[in-house]
Amino acid sequence: MSPRALDGLKIIDLTRVLGGPYCTMILADHGADVIKVEPPQGDEVRDWGPPFLTREDGTSDASYFLGANRNKRAMTLDLARPEGRAVLLRLLDGADALVENFKPGSLEKWGIGFEALSARFPRLIHCRISGFGADGPLGGLPGYDAVVQAMTGLMTINGLPGGGPVRMGTPIVDLGTGLYAALGIMMAVHERTRSGRGQFIDMTLHDTALALLHPAAANYLLSGRRPAATGNAHPNIAPYETFPTATCDIFIAGGNDGQFRKLCALLDRPDIAAHPDFATNADRLAHRGAMKAALTDALVGHDGAELAIRLIEAGVPAGAVQPVDAALNSAHARHRAMVADLDGVRTLGTPIKFSRTPGGPRSAPPRFAQHQAEILTGHGYSEAEIAALEADQIIRPARR
Repeated sequence: MSPRALDGLKIIDLTRVLGGPYCTMILADHGADVIKVEPPQGDEVRDWGPPFLTREDGTSDASYFLGANRNKRAMTLDLARPEGRAVLLRLLDGADALVENFKPGSLEKWGIGFEALSARFPRLIHCRISGFGADGPLGGLPGYDAVVQAMTGLMTINGLPGGGPVRMGTPIVDLGTGLYAALGIMMAVHERTRSGRGQFIDMTLHDTALALLHPAAANYLLSGRRPAATGNAHPNIAPYETFPTATCDIFIAGGNDGQFRKLCALLDRPDIAAHPDFATNADRLAHRGAMKAALTDALVGHDGAELAIRLIEAGVPAGAVQPVDAALNSAHARHRAMVADLDGVRTLGTPIKFSRTPGGPRSAPPRFAQHQAEILTGHGYSEAEIAALEADQIIRPARR
């Protein structure tokens, strides 16, 4: 294998569901040794299907789990018991980061909160992902992606005008929190090269959702006007939305006046660009309805996919609206290695492309407890000790 950017980084991953696993998968994609420690019942998203991958041994995992856990090693541990916490402390020896999404206060109750761990492992970076943090009016309450979308305004700026709030079709808050957490961990690793010390990273779904409100939040903070759903149209740019053609809808992003004039010229309708109501972006926003009607009339006879390519090649950003299957099977997705096959598990590739230390999928998402003996042996446990842990149900070979 080629060297990877994070080779040598050791991550203990106590997270479940999506935000935490997505964070650690990003790190694992680029060489970090991520040890996924699951509770006796396993990560619950192993059951979030169909669809399921069923193996020859009868075990199965849902696509939801498979999509966020590649490149990791897996074991189990019952942290509710002192013996399980003792194993965790041995795993943390030499670890760079601990990532967890327990309810705030849980690890402190067990005596393994940040203060206790940092006293024993001063270089350890401890990243906690929670809904709202440990304090404040909502401190300690559970957070879920769609609920936080509702609470932070994201749902009210999604959907069609007048159509009511709509949950975004991708769990953007969970994914965004995972991305921010991965970035925060790497910032802390960099800072540690100066200070020699780890630190606590307090990541919340709530804060991430608000951070993702651009440009709605920026518009409100400047104007004082409440943002509303605009459908496919952009609140600040026109044209920047979908248009129908003879064959399919296409999205046209005419981000500046020059692109708008070029668009109209390519449609053989320079008269639209010359209209005084459409001279500038502010004019086009003020007369969005009339502008859209004029462009729709000019587009109606075109083959959408062919026209979109002509437009983008000429410098006018445009793309045919495609379903997920078409996007994943496109020639460019193949060229960019954005879909991979790992021992029969089809998975996405990494969008981070390094020139010298390429990352990406290299091992399939782990079966439950797949690497348990290997991990424990690597941390100094004998076969007899591993057998004793299993007999006491501190670790388990199968889900409870």
